[in-house]
Amino acid sequence: MGYTMGSSLCRKRRNLEGGLMATIAMVDFDFDDCNFEREMAEAAGVRFTSFNHGRNCTADEIIAHSADADGIITSYGRFTAEVIGALPSLKVISKTGTGVDNIDIAAATANGTVVCNVPGYGTEVVSDHAIALALAVLRRINELDADMRAGVWNFRQRRPLGQVAGRTFAVAGYGNIGRATATKAAGLGFKVVVWDRRCAPGTVTAEGFPCLSLDDLLRAADVVSFHTALTPETRHLLNAGNIGLLKEDAVVVNTARGAVIDTDAVAATLAAGRLWGAGLDVFENEPLPPTAAIRTAPHTVLTPHAAYWSEESAAELRRRCTQNAIDMVLGRTPKACVNPEALAAALAK
Repeated sequence: MGYTMGSSLCRKRRNLEGGLMATIAMVDFDFDDCNFEREMAEAAGVRFTSFNHGRNCTADEIIAHSADADGIITSYGRFTAEVIGALPSLKVISKTGTGVDNIDIAAATANGTVVCNVPGYGTEVVSDHAIALALAVLRRINELDADMRAGVWNFRQRRPLGQVAGRTFAVAGYGNIGRATATKAAGLGFKVVVWDRRCAPGTVTAEGFPCLSLDDLLRAADVVSFHTALTPETRHLLNAGNIGLLKEDAVVVNTARGAVIDTDAVAATLAAGRLWGAGLDVFENEPLPPTAAIRTAPHTVLTPHAAYWSEESAAELRRRCTQNAIDMVLGRTPKACVNPEALAAALAK
C-alpha cells in the first residue's frame, strides 16, 4: 500500500545537505487516505511512507513497515513492548487522538521514544455527541423514527418519553470533554453533578457543579455520561457490581472508551427491564461484533465510534498530529507529549 519493501538503508534518501532525510511512517490509521499527512511531511522536508489495514495490522507488519522510520503516526496500531523494542531508533509515536491506551508508554519511555497525542481537538464535537445521545434516548428518537418509517403514527406505544427539566445529568470524568458536556447539559436545564478522581467529594468545580463520590454520583444520576480516560483504575468503572446503584429509569451514555463501562452488564440490565436506555458510541470490541448483547438490548442508541468526527475536528486532528511527528523528527519540541521524561532526554541529546 504505502511503499515497496527493501533494504532500509536503500530506502533512506539524502537531503540537499547530504544528511539522511528523516522518515515518518503512517500505519493502521483511520482515514480514507494519507494525502494530507504526506503533503505536510514532504513540505517540511521529511520523507513519508504509509501502510494500513484499518485496526488489523499485526505486530510483524507494524515492525516491517516502520523499520526505518524516525517517527510514526497511528490511529489503531498496537505498540506493545515487543513492537517498540524492535524499533530502537524510533523517536516519536504520534497518536491521531487523545487516548493512548494502544501504546505501552513505559516501554516507549524506556526506548527513548516520545509519545504524542492531540488533547482537546474533539472537545466540542464529542460533548455535542454525548448530549445528542442523552436526548435521543430520553425522547426515544430512534424508536419513534423507526415507527414512522413503518407507517405507525402513535407515540404512545413508545412511552415513557422524558424531558430535561427536573433531571440530573451526572458527568463521570471532568477533563476538557467532561467539562464541556457538563456546561452544555446545564445550559439545557439539567441539574449537573460531577465525579472525578481529582475532585474531592463535597467540593464544587470552578463552574459551580457539586462533586460527588462515584457511588453517590450513580445514585443521583438520571443521565450518567462517561468522559474518563481508560486506565487500569477506570476499566469497567460502571460494572455489574455497581450498576444497581443507578435509578431504574436512568440513562447511560458513553463517548469515552468502550471498556470504561461493562457493556454486557448494561445490556443485561436493559434486558431485565431496568434503565430508561443507553446511548453508546464506543465499545470494548470494535467494530461491534454481531453477537454483542448490546445490539439486541432494548432502548439503545448506538453509533460507530463517531463522536470525535466532524469535518472540522478531523482537519484539526490530522494537522496537529502530523505536526507533532514532524517537530519531533526534526528536533523541535512537539505541542503535546504524554511522557515528558522521554522528551527531555531526547532533546538533551
